[in-house]
Amino acid sequence: MHFTLPKDGGLIQENIPQNILHGYENIPAEIYDTQETASAVVAQEIVDAINAAPADKTFKLGLSTGTSPRVVYQLLLEKFKAGEVSFANVEVFSIDEFYPVSSDEKKSRNYALRSNLLNHIDIKPENIHIPDSSVKADNVSSYCQHLDEMAREMDLLMLGIGEAGQVGFNEAGTMWQSRTRTVLLPYKSRKRQSKKFGNNLAQTPSMAITLGIQTLMSAKKVILLAFGEDKANAVKTCIEDEVSAMHPASYFQRHHNARIFIDENAACTLTRVEAPWLIGPCEWTPKFQRKAVVWLCQQVGKPILKLSQNDYLEHNLGELLDQHGPYDQINIKVFNDLQHTITGWPGGKPNCDDSTRPVSSTPWPKTVLIFSPHPDDDVISMGGTFIRLTHQGHNVHVAYETSGDVAVHDDVVVQHMDAAKELGFEDRVQHVKDLIASKRPGEAEPRELLDIKAAIRRSEAKGSVRSFGLDESHAHFLNLPFYESGGISKLPRTQVDVDIIKALMDEIKPDQIYMAGDLADPHGTHRVCTEAAIEAFQQLQAEGKEWTEKAHVWLYRGAWMEWEIGRVDMAVPLSPDEVVEKRYAIYHHLSQKDIVPFPGDDPREFWQRAEERTGNTAKIYNELGMAEYQAIEVFVKLF
Repeated sequence: MHFTLPKDGGLIQENIPQNILHGYENIPAEIYDTQETASAVVAQEIVDAINAAPADKTFKLGLSTGTSPRVVYQLLLEKFKAGEVSFANVEVFSIDEFYPVSSDEKKSRNYALRSNLLNHIDIKPENIHIPDSSVKADNVSSYCQHLDEMAREMDLLMLGIGEAGQVGFNEAGTMWQSRTRTVLLPYKSRKRQSKKFGNNLAQTPSMAITLGIQTLMSAKKVILLAFGEDKANAVKTCIEDEVSAMHPASYFQRHHNARIFIDENAACTLTRVEAPWLIGPCEWTPKFQRKAVVWLCQQVGKPILKLSQNDYLEHNLGELLDQHGPYDQINIKVFNDLQHTITGWPGGKPNCDDSTRPVSSTPWPKTVLIFSPHPDDDVISMGGTFIRLTHQGHNVHVAYETSGDVAVHDDVVVQHMDAAKELGFEDRVQHVKDLIASKRPGEAEPRELLDIKAAIRRSEAKGSVRSFGLDESHAHFLNLPFYESGGISKLPRTQVDVDIIKALMDEIKPDQIYMAGDLADPHGTHRVCTEAAIEAFQQLQAEGKEWTEKAHVWLYRGAWMEWEIGRVDMAVPLSPDEVVEKRYAIYHHLSQKDIVPFPGDDPREFWQRAEERTGNTAKIYNELGMAEYQAIEVFVKLF
């Protein structure tokens, strides 16, 4: 299964002319429900273009590396095996590669392109043009010029765009006139790529070869790809804002035949998704009305109950007034709707009227199961609610879906072993240090070392929940097999993963289930874990398990992004003391404190990100006219 949020109102696209639908887009965006759906369309376009090409002319196809096109490559291989396309008359140009790096190394940019596609099709070896990173430094300039001349005027170019709007290694600041060349990789780019090299920045190449903007722009047809919520800001910037060297993908606004294929998550900040009433007629469900009113408040800087009729009319919300007005009644309705999402009783308040509360008062107490993809996501993302549920007497369980072993730095292991040595358990210390010394960048870590790291994370998780009174026997460590690859790239999710989750669910029989609702990387750990848990729940429903009929699934977000207020079904306010108690629970995850293996471009620790996020949510509620709280954790109800 592929998890997407249910739609609730929105733009009615039927009969909207294409020039109006794409009116805010300088590169037309094709939006699909999932990466797989979009990739299927792109793969078919590539096949159709190859099959329509003249037989006496080689078809020049440009392909990019990275994660965005990998499903397309899988589908192209399937179509080749099915006899739908031949690559015998195709010339492939890959747009970038580290410099220097061996072409057969798994950590090279093109390893996946070779292993997933090129090594298994009927393309002629002489028609594969991947930047040669073995070229000597004194010859690399002339080599780049030769490659540039060959790569010009490709018949079709498919490119993934990065989180900062980069294409290939044309990073922020790349000039319009650029051609194929070697580039020095900036720190942020090397940081992103370092996961291929054991998160060792020193082992990550500092240079690369990349086709330039002018070379890419010479292609006759360009298909851009972007999937996942972490690409949303780059998508909006590159296709709706002005062309800028700081976002090189925006240069394709100047191309005569460029389109971008995205999933709904990458499209979430586009105008036709974020404010579709600016485009055309809409379906005005109650939640969609709330979305529009919250947007209007933020545009005019007013709380809900101070919005005027002119505010609605001047911001293209006349249709909302016509169908659900007058404006003051809309204000009151949305104000009450939003206020009713706020509750200090996330498990329901016993013996009370629950008609306007997000959670029913019965049964009491509830059995609650919180799924945490890694052994700290529970307290980082919903720690205040977790603590509240525990303190209010519910039967709370937490399931850590993966071991989180690869996120433990070697230095942390050595420190733990030194402590063991000080306590007199020194017979294994040197052996563990030898294991660490045996590691090779880009290769799976030794299983024995990963087991130690997993044990460290389990001990931290148990210490964290003990800090606020949860019995550690209610902490379950599932160790889902898909995660245990020994490296950053994970194994495929299988029914074995789902069965592990099903067994725990059916044992506990929860009334409430909490899951991570992150929609960033379509194949990231959070998303894979949540899709496995949803599939497990749905299979149990199909098997007729009675407890599933009354169980509800709630989605929380991670430390980087939060639910938009228009979607929120439950908002749990936290007092200053509860924020501190949550912080202390996060502190117990010492292996993730100070040394953060995967911080992206945000140098702050997880507790700092979480407090900024929940504090900002409380500020938004306050600006809309609600009571002022220290922090608020928010949730979306899936079932």
